[in-house]
Amino acid sequence: MFYTLKQSARARRMRITVRCDASVVLTVPRFFSQNKSEKFLLEKTKWILKKVAYFQKLGPVVRRSSGGVGDYKKLKQQARALVHQKIAEINKFYNFSFNRVCIKNHKSRWGSCSKKGNLNFNYKIIHLPLELAEYIVVHELCHLKELNHSARFWALVAKAAPDYKDRRKKLKAVFV
Repeated sequence: MFYTLKQSARARRMRITVRCDASVVLTVPRFFSQNKSEKFLLEKTKWILKKVAYFQKLGPVVRRSSGGVGDYKKLKQQARALVHQKIAEINKFYNFSFNRVCIKNHKSRWGSCSKKGNLNFNYKIIHLPLELAEYIVVHELCHLKELNHSARFWALVAKAAPDYKDRRKKLKAVFV
């Protein structure tokens, strides 16, 4: 199995990432032994092969955006317009107050909400079907009221997106 080994000073433990192009990246703490790394990979081989096969089967659908700085600069304003439009529509229902809305180039998340009430969204939201983009906006808006994933949080989400479970499932099938 081919993989890229990344040694990171910030890593606390080993982590395997299977990217949408079906490449495998093993991130390990700096000065970690190669023997331990290879043993870890062998233990996770079944999971890795399953994920690689999944992304190979999906093909180019997920790979619309390379995720590079060029794509980010080109699509950032388009994503900002979409997000602001969806926030305006959906927040009529909730009427939550928030601070800033930022469009970022996240590697592994669609959105986030800070304790200060700042909403962040991945610019790649522009590539998603509208129902999934709306779900992400609903999800992050609800974090303004409930900064967790408790039953109360999901009840808030269900008010604007009663089919949120289906949308969430579809979103998990899409790789950032």
